[in-house]
Amino acid sequence: MDRQTEFVLRAVEERNVKFIRLWFTDVQGFLKSVAMAPAELEGAFAEGTGFDGSAIEGYARVFESDMIARPDPTTFQLLPWRTEASTARMFCDIALPDGSPAMADPRHVLKSALNKAADMGFTFYCHPEIEFFLFKKPIIPGQMPEPLDMAGYFDHTTMDDGTDFRRDTVMMLEQMGISVEFSHHETAHGQHEIDLRYADALSMADNIMTFRVVVREIAAQQNILASFMPKPFTDMAGSGMHTHMSLFEGDRNAFYDATDEVRLSKIGRQFVAGLLAHSAEITAVTNQWVNSYKRLVGGGEAPAYVCWGRNNRSALIRVPLFKPNKPSAARIEYRAIDSACNPYLAYALMLNAGLDGITRELPLPDEAEDDVWALSERERRALGITALPRSLDEAIDAMESSELVAETLGEHVFDYFLRNKRAEFEEYRAQVTPFELRTHLPHM
Repeated sequence: MDRQTEFVLRAVEERNVKFIRLWFTDVQGFLKSVAMAPAELEGAFAEGTGFDGSAIEGYARVFESDMIARPDPTTFQLLPWRTEASTARMFCDIALPDGSPAMADPRHVLKSALNKAADMGFTFYCHPEIEFFLFKKPIIPGQMPEPLDMAGYFDHTTMDDGTDFRRDTVMMLEQMGISVEFSHHETAHGQHEIDLRYADALSMADNIMTFRVVVREIAAQQNILASFMPKPFTDMAGSGMHTHMSLFEGDRNAFYDATDEVRLSKIGRQFVAGLLAHSAEITAVTNQWVNSYKRLVGGGEAPAYVCWGRNNRSALIRVPLFKPNKPSAARIEYRAIDSACNPYLAYALMLNAGLDGITRELPLPDEAEDDVWALSERERRALGITALPRSLDEAIDAMESSELVAETLGEHVFDYFLRNKRAEFEEYRAQVTPFELRTHLPHM
């Protein structure tokens, strides 16, 4: 038994923990949980906990349903909102009965990509800016929800509900060992942003899943609705999850070059080139819902075209220059991803896309210096700037022909994801919308 496992068993006893929740996600990124008594924990560490994988979205067929959840002791944390009975949680790795990893486990997909990076000498770090909306209750199906507040970007308001909500969320995240860098009001009414301090990609994906739970728990306590839906309002900005990324070789930031104009090394440039080359193919995963493409229409700081820039916030990838002479701060920012994605799958694809650029030594295209949204289609073509997929249907088509996505996700997740998303788009395509009823019904 290793030291971390011993620490968890001792902590459970000393802190009088009554329940341990084992967490993992399905392929779409929805959190799953099973609670166990402390007496069962040592056995779970040794042998795992069995469950019916066929009942989990995307995991297994009925005749191959036996799966095992193995708790990761490094992810042990008490849940601050469970005050009536001390409760802790741990994330799990999913295995088959023979002990081999379950190919359907999104955490395994990310681990495999991180192992590939490690074989190349790199550690992958992420820092997400997570946006979400807060709405007043009740929410009436079919009617526009009412935002919790009417503030705008960076507005300093009196101690209103939104300000209190962000404070409570940050305090609870810090209690769980998740460091927060910033929090503020975003552009749209009722829209807020909380930025998590950078961490390795696996820890960050776990942190994002925890973040969603914390936000929803606090919202439930305050009788409001929190939503990570990418685009709730037609006429207001949507919610993204701009993610800052960097590769480190030991303690050295592999993206930094003091002699380069944008302080970006050859490795950093190749990584960006790889992301640009594969951006259309990975969009079905970084933006996996039909609603995601209502956000990616241009404007509102949501990218619609494949290009990079420095201060250009219309670009898909930005190279921030907040601290140009600080090597550890060198990073790139991927701006398409939204906060409703499965972070394990999205980060695995973003990493492997960048690593492919390094492996193939792809050249970085010219920087987009103009507002790409304002250019004509002819001007964009002349600059070699292509569009991101404009719908989930287009994104699925791009993904289906991608060797990189298929290899990264593995055959099982790749096939399930495509089938699930095609079914979602077909159901969406058949719906008659309020727009059609409003504009067509009176005149046809």
